[in-house]
Amino acid sequence: MGRQTGAEALAALAEERVDHRFKGLPPDADGLTVAELAAQRRNLFRAADGFTTPVLALSAERLEHNLALMETYTVRHGLAFAPHGKTSMAPQLFRRQIEHGAWGITLAVPHQVRVARAFGVRRIFLANELVDASALRWIAAELAADPEFHFVCYVDSVRGVELMDAALHGSGRPVDVVVELGAGDGARTGVRTEEECLAVAAAVAAVPTLRLVGVAGYEGEVPEADPQRVAAYLRRLTALAASLDEAGRFADAEEIVVSAGGSAWFDTVAEVFGELPALSLPVLKLLRSGAYVSHDDGHYRRLTPFARVPEEGALEPAFRLWAEVVSRPAPGQAFANAGKRDAAYDLDLPTAQVLRRDGAERPATGVTVTGLSDQHTWLRTGPEADVEVGDWIGLGLSHPCTSFDKWQLIPVAEADGTVVDYIRTFF
Repeated sequence: MGRQTGAEALAALAEERVDHRFKGLPPDADGLTVAELAAQRRNLFRAADGFTTPVLALSAERLEHNLALMETYTVRHGLAFAPHGKTSMAPQLFRRQIEHGAWGITLAVPHQVRVARAFGVRRIFLANELVDASALRWIAAELAADPEFHFVCYVDSVRGVELMDAALHGSGRPVDVVVELGAGDGARTGVRTEEECLAVAAAVAAVPTLRLVGVAGYEGEVPEADPQRVAAYLRRLTALAASLDEAGRFADAEEIVVSAGGSAWFDTVAEVFGELPALSLPVLKLLRSGAYVSHDDGHYRRLTPFARVPEEGALEPAFRLWAEVVSRPAPGQAFANAGKRDAAYDLDLPTAQVLRRDGAERPATGVTVTGLSDQHTWLRTGPEADVEVGDWIGLGLSHPCTSFDKWQLIPVAEADGTVVDYIRTFF
């Protein structure tokens, strides 16, 4: 039997059986397929429907809003879009992103590429250096087996080129690479100077296993980032593309890739990429923002470019973690049954948003999250707080990358709590 097609693999997710592996789902759903459970349209908040706390949910309406907004934004600014899949590692969301016009999916490590390939993603941008020999041989085999597979990854050193060439010796199609320009001293990966970039490009040109197709970087690593510093770095990146083109380093390419864009500065990426002069080949201006798909209630709510350019629209936080108040040991204190195993906490603590009791929802007035244990949320309650044991509390999360990874199967709920789908993640 041959390998499943991407469509078959996605369809198979609906046939997976619900069981103890998946947190928050109704115990009486064990043995049902995901499709059967979704067809029942159970409600998160109806006790008879059996959802248990803690349970993470995605808003169906807000998820669709965010997908559509970034599609229109990238089209408006003449950008191709390869959203970073590490955020969700959810092939169902990859599919929806591609249906909303994405060129392909960005990923960070070989395992993530394998997941995307298993679910039929044809265009993958690996925003990282790749020098692992086993992974490179697997990539070469994928390229040989599928003429429609388009793969691009970073390179930032002559040594890296040598290791890639050794691993790929004797392979068929060359692996496409882009020179990564570092965002400054003390930043993450990437070549630090233009002179070193030229040396790396020359090393790529000297081996048959690689093909230089462009330049890339990550402006989120610019030290003391502000609009001026970010724009200056991005202009270095576009100038590098122009100088490598003038030197003939893209002669074997079909188009020139110029890529950047996290979730905090894509407005500046759009501005600077819009200034790029004509080059000798068509240019793929590739944006890679990923956190937009769910957005959040903290880190990205503060940093999103849409806050700086409100006329472009606004992303909406699509996550909410529901927990239950299980203890009220003192007048100013309460505890809910979600913790570090369930909620993102690396950048911001969750925020108390709403409380539910007897089918009614109200703001979580006077309730503040002060800490997380492994399985508890610490809540400080002011005198105005109306909190009882048994209340459900809805928590806003920050940030997406460490929210998705704690949940294998995530309900997608409409505004009234009706669950219409389930998103499978692969971390």
